[in-house]
Amino acid sequence: MIAAPAFAQDAAPAGPAAPPSAFTVTGGATLISDYRFRGLSQTNTHAAIQGTIGVSHSSGLYIGTWGSSIDDYIAAGSDQEIDLYGGYKKTVAGWAFDGGMLYYFYSGNAKGTTTDFFEPYLNASHTFGPVGVKVGLNYSWKQHALRCDYDPRCPGARQDNLYTYGELSGAIPHTGVTITGHIGETWGRSYLTNGLKDYTDWSLTAAYTWKSLTFSVAYVDTDVKQGEIVSPSGRNIGKAGVVGGVGIAF
Repeated sequence: MIAAPAFAQDAAPAGPAAPPSAFTVTGGATLISDYRFRGLSQTNTHAAIQGTIGVSHSSGLYIGTWGSSIDDYIAAGSDQEIDLYGGYKKTVAGWAFDGGMLYYFYSGNAKGTTTDFFEPYLNASHTFGPVGVKVGLNYSWKQHALRCDYDPRCPGARQDNLYTYGELSGAIPHTGVTITGHIGETWGRSYLTNGLKDYTDWSLTAAYTWKSLTFSVAYVDTDVKQGEIVSPSGRNIGKAGVVGGVGIAF
């Protein structure tokens, strides 16, 4: 059993190595104690299971999907969010630019409801010594899924939404721990703001990667006042909280 492979190798010398593929496939899964979307809990402050898979090309083009369990108050009874995305990345003068389109799809929502919407995005990142900087925006044009005419402050059958954010990140020397600070602003009255004109979210996250596993803990908060955004069960889904997670990449 040992000699046979050696004989085959002697009889048929290996040819030139195949060129590396222009495509890269990545994926992963995460268990997180609370799914926060722009500071607001999508799971009524309970745990969520999430997964992702994507394909990128050496040209900078990429496509993929990301999904998470959610609570049924998010999208008319749906219990799952699936994000489909595609975009293009390019580095210019040390800045990495990334732009594309997101489509938020909520499976199993109530018949006759409109909950899915598109959202273009653009961000830029750069590393200055040990510190990484990232700025970006997401904008959803007026769509029926963003309507919030259930609230008298938000008339009209369609609304739009703008999200802007900035991040600073860096590694703690000799620890393997990366710290990321995030601040974002959601602009315009829509379903995503529960009828509020705008609100601010911020977070501080520590992450540690060991082999294919990543462990994280984050402090997440918003300036949403008590009672302004609540779930049907009465929970303040914009209140401060600590979110822990463990993910695996493959």
